[in-house]
Amino acid sequence: MDFGKFHFGSIAIDGVTYEYDVIIDRGKIRKRKKKPSKKFREQFGHTPVSVAEKIPWKCRRRVVGIGKYGSLPVMEEVRLQARRRKIELLILPTDEAIETLATKHENTNAILHVTC
Repeated sequence: MDFGKFHFGSIAIDGVTYEYDVIIDRGKIRKRKKKPSKKFREQFGHTPVSVAEKIPWKCRRRVVGIGKYGSLPVMEEVRLQARRRKIELLILPTDEAIETLATKHENTNAILHVTC
């Protein structure tokens, strides 16, 4: 994958600009559907990543880009699920997550938050 510019609110991947959170699942890109996690918004002050979402678990490593300023919460259940499945979980600001994906992407899925 070729990661282009990342700005607050948008990310370019393989020449396509996305203005929403994305999920990378075995090389395919799709919009993050966070509606199942919205019920936790009040608890966290932000819609977190939760196991209620359709998270692609078929990987050895998962990178979660938690936004430009690191504000996206990742619920403990996601961390526990990764441990149970023996998946390395990296939670990084999105710009660092992109750098990691650009250099080490084999068997890696990702959730990238493009704002805050």
